[in-house]
Amino acid sequence: TNLRCLKFNPSSSFGGILLSHTTRGAAIYSTLLELHVSVTDMTECMCMLDGRFDQLRILYITVYRNLPRSLNLEHEQKLLPNLRIFSFCCKEKINNFDESIVPLLRRMLNLEELDLNIIVKCNENFIDGDTLKKDIIIYIPRLYKFTFNICSTIDHRNQTNFPLNKHIEKTFKYFSNNQIITCIDHFQEEEYSQCHIYPYPYKLKVYNNITNNFLGGLFTTVTQVSLYDERPFEHEFFLQIQKSFPFMKELTIKNQKAQNNKQ
Repeated sequence: TNLRCLKFNPSSSFGGILLSHTTRGAAIYSTLLELHVSVTDMTECMCMLDGRFDQLRILYITVYRNLPRSLNLEHEQKLLPNLRIFSFCCKEKINNFDESIVPLLRRMLNLEELDLNIIVKCNENFIDGDTLKKDIIIYIPRLYKFTFNICSTIDHRNQTNFPLNKHIEKTFKYFSNNQIITCIDHFQEEEYSQCHIYPYPYKLKVYNNITNNFLGGLFTTVTQVSLYDERPFEHEFFLQIQKSFPFMKELTIKNQKAQNNKQ
């Protein structure tokens, strides 16, 4: 086969087909240049990047299941010098960012464009600009476009002394291409805190778990919105949401607190 580009329906997982050693799966390993695919879990994702697709230049991959805590894969250290564009989205919280995502990205030494859409469970420190620079960016010298939508969470049993939002903002002072939005929330009932970071203007179609600390702005690409907070959403907040998301088609609200100022 001379297949160069393959795009699967993003709502279905086809990783198993591509990873099979049947003629159907193996025939395209040496020719495919661009792949858009969804996989069941991180193990399938790592197998996609074990060297079998050695000509792959562009990879858009969505992982549906949360990542296993340990990954013992034979080829997980093999470099990926041909990959130029990599987009990674995980639908569930990642528990081992330092052991899985960071080493994976460091193998892509010639990467030029990177997009990360992830939720990460951290032990002591939020993911901020310093984290991205020292753990990822300095290892990918050709990277010129880096977009991300990263929400990192910390359980209160692991940490009680959290940085202020302005301190997180300062870590992005060398990110000159975009304005970086940072937002920290503390949830006392659920006993965790989170830090959400992303470049503005926002490019994704989905914006999840907006809280009362939402900073506003205009999000013309977003069609799906979800709201979550332990504090009530007042009338003025919904007016702001309506204004910020003019093309919103779907709204999900996760909040059981009655409004203080009912209209």
